Amino acid sequence: MGDVSRSRWHLIAGSTGAGKTTYARRLADETRGVVFSIDEWMTTLFWPDCPRKDDLPWALERIRRCEEQAASVAGQLPQRNISAIFDMGLTTRALRERWIGRAQAAGVPVVLHVLDLPPAVRLQRVESRNATQGGTFAFHVTREMFDLVETMWQVPGADECAKYAEVFWRQS
Repeated sequence: MGDVSRSRWHLIAGSTGAGKTTYARRLADETRGVVFSIDEWMTTLFWPDCPRKDDLPWALERIRRCEEQAASVAGQLPQRNISAIFDMGLTTRALRERWIGRAQAAGVPVVLHVLDLPPAVRLQRVESRNATQGGTFAFHVTREMFDLVETMWQVPGADECAKYAEVFWRQS
């Protein structure tokens, strides 16, 4: 078995348009890690079959399945001294706590990366991404979707941050 001492699970937390996917890809290059991106998985596996684009319970069930599978695969990486980078939104404390539990079960330290940019900056990024459909475009994000996620975003507090091996914060 390989040296698992350098393996980490990196959680990228931020609201819509914060730059999580771009950040995750750059982090993967720097750490030689593997990215697990919920938008990519959902776009490939489920969105083509979605009966109604506004069916939140339908989407949440499939997101939960993707998370379980990503955690299962990522659990194999520490044996190979490979870090996992989770681009899963992680907008709420409860979601982040669930990932901490999964990492603890896998015996891997967790690093939190918080991308907490102002809403106006993020909305402009979303509108630009929708228009150009560039490298991080997975699906069209409507203003309603943006506003919904905005109501869910919980900035990690000091007590939560204390649970991580390291915390990196980006606000611009």
